[in-house]
Amino acid sequence: MMDSILIEWNVPAVMRDGVTLRANVLRPEARGKYPVTLLRTPYGKDFAIVNSICDSVRLARAGYIVVLQDVRGRFASEGTFTFPNDEGPDGYDTVEWAAQLPESNGKVGMFGASYSGIVQWAAARAQPPHLKAIVPTMTPSNALDGVFWRGGALELGLLTTWQLANSFDAVLRRADLTQIEKFFHIGAAVYELDRLARDGFFELPLIEFPPLTRVELGAQLDPLLRQPNDADFLQSISVAQDYARLNIPALNVGGWYDLFAQGTLQNFAALQERGARLVMGPWSHVNTKNVVGDVDFGFASDIAFLNLQTDLTGLTVRFFDCHLKGIDDGLAHEPPVKLFVMGENYWRDEDEYPLARTRYEKWFLHSRGGANTLHRDGALSRESPRDEPADAFAYDPAQPVRTDGGAFLINNVFHPGAHDQRAAEARRDVLVYTSAVLADDLEVTGPVVLHLFAASDAPDTDFVARLVDVHPDGYAQNLTDGILRARFRNGSREEFLDAGAVYEFVIDLWATANVFRAGHCLRVDVTSSNFPRWDRNPNTGAPIGMDAELRVAHQTIWHDAAHPSHIVLPVIPR
Repeated sequence: MMDSILIEWNVPAVMRDGVTLRANVLRPEARGKYPVTLLRTPYGKDFAIVNSICDSVRLARAGYIVVLQDVRGRFASEGTFTFPNDEGPDGYDTVEWAAQLPESNGKVGMFGASYSGIVQWAAARAQPPHLKAIVPTMTPSNALDGVFWRGGALELGLLTTWQLANSFDAVLRRADLTQIEKFFHIGAAVYELDRLARDGFFELPLIEFPPLTRVELGAQLDPLLRQPNDADFLQSISVAQDYARLNIPALNVGGWYDLFAQGTLQNFAALQERGARLVMGPWSHVNTKNVVGDVDFGFASDIAFLNLQTDLTGLTVRFFDCHLKGIDDGLAHEPPVKLFVMGENYWRDEDEYPLARTRYEKWFLHSRGGANTLHRDGALSRESPRDEPADAFAYDPAQPVRTDGGAFLINNVFHPGAHDQRAAEARRDVLVYTSAVLADDLEVTGPVVLHLFAASDAPDTDFVARLVDVHPDGYAQNLTDGILRARFRNGSREEFLDAGAVYEFVIDLWATANVFRAGHCLRVDVTSSNFPRWDRNPNTGAPIGMDAELRVAHQTIWHDAAHPSHIVLPVIPR
C-alpha cells in the first residue's frame, strides 16, 4: 500500500470532435508504471458521491492511477449532455487517452455505480483496445426492462425525479440566464421535487407533464412517449444486444431491491463463461447498508464488510490486480458468485447463476371468488385448481395503489426496499393469495414469473404482481414484483384487448434470494397499479402519455382447470 498520492485537478482530455472533458487524476507519489482505473460521472467528480461505493484514494494507494471524469456537458466538462448518445464514443476516447497518461502501463479498468456503470458498458461495447476489465455496479441490461420502461409501463418515478434532480447543473451552465434567473430556475426545480412528493405525479397528460414543463424539461419525455419503441434510441443503452461480441472480464455488483437488479443478473449470466463475477446483496439503489427499508439484514450484509471478510473496494482491488497487474492471489479460483440469501441473512458462494440445482415449482392461485384484501379467501398452494369461481376487482386510475417499498428510485418520500404491504393488501382492488403456514424452510433463489389468466372490460390496462414473505406476526415483506401493460403482452407490437376475453399474461417479477422460514407464509398480491413508480394506465387505449382522461377498468382473474393462474418459484433443495 502506497503511503502518499498526488492529485491533479481538471486534467483535460480532448474527444474526437474537439470537445474537452476534464478529470481529476490521483496517482501514487512513487515513480513507476501503473494501471489506470477510470470512473466517468454526470454527478460531479469533485463531490463525495464518487466515493460512495468504491474508495478512489484506496485505489490509488493500492498502486493505481485513478481518473475521475465529468462526462460531456456536466460540471467541468465542455459540450452538451445528451444521455446516452455520447457515452460510447466518449468512453472509447477517454480510455485510450487514459492509457497514454504519464506513468500508465497501458492497461485501463473502469468502475462506478448506476450511471457510472452504464457508461462502462457503453465503453465496453465500443471496444477500446486498452480497456481490460470493468466493475459495473447496479447497472441495467435493457432499456425496456427497468430504465425507461418495465413491462411496457413507463418508469415514471425514476425518470421524472432523476430529470429534476439533475437539472441544477444544466441551469447553471445556461449562458442565456442571469444569475438571479438561474437562482429562480433552481428554486423552481426544488419546488417541483417537493411537490411530486405530495401530489405532483398525478398531473396529466404525461406528454405535457407539468412538473417538468414548468422548469423547461418537458421535452425530455418526448422521445419516450412519442416513439416508445424507437429501436435506435433504446438500443443505445441496451447491453444485451452486444453480449455475443463482449469479451471483457466484469465484476457485476447489484442488490435484490435495486431498480437495476435484473440487468445486473442478466449481464453476469450472459458473460459468466468469459471471466464475469457477481455480488448480489440485499441492497437498494446505491444504498448498500445493512438496513434496507424496514429490515435490518445484519451487520455482515453491509457492503463495507461483505461477510466480515472484505469490502467492495477491497474486492475491486483484487479484481483489478488480477486483470490489470496479472497478480494471482487465488481470486480466479474462487467461486464467481456471491449471493446474500435473505430470510436466513447470510452470504453464500455459488458456481453459477441461475443455480444449476434449481427446481422450478408452480404454486397456484385459489379462492372461492373473494380474494379481495388479505382478510378474505385467497389461497396459494402447489395443488392445481379445478372448478373455482374467478376473482374480480375494479381498477380506478384516479385512486391507484401507492408505491410502498420495492426496487425503485424516486424522491425521498418513497422509500425502496422491504416494507410492510398490509396497508395495500387491505384495499379491495388488491387480490391477496396466501399459502398455508410452512412446516419447513423453503428457499426461493432466482427468477420469478407469474402466469395470470385475466380479462378486462378495457381495451388496455395493467396487471401488477408482488411476491411477499408473511412473517408469523403478520408483517408482509415484499420481495420482488413486476408489471405488464396489456397492449404489450406479446412484445413491442401493440395488441389491444377484446372486452371480457381471457388472456394469459406472463409477468416477470425479476428475481430474489429468500428463505421463507418455517412458520412463515408465501403470498402473491395481484392488482393494477404501483404509483408513482410506474405510470397509471388510464384504461382508454389512447397513445401512451397523451391522454388526460381516465376510466375505471373491471378486472377478472381466473384460476380454474382451464385457466390455472400460477407463480413459478425457483426452489433450491435443502
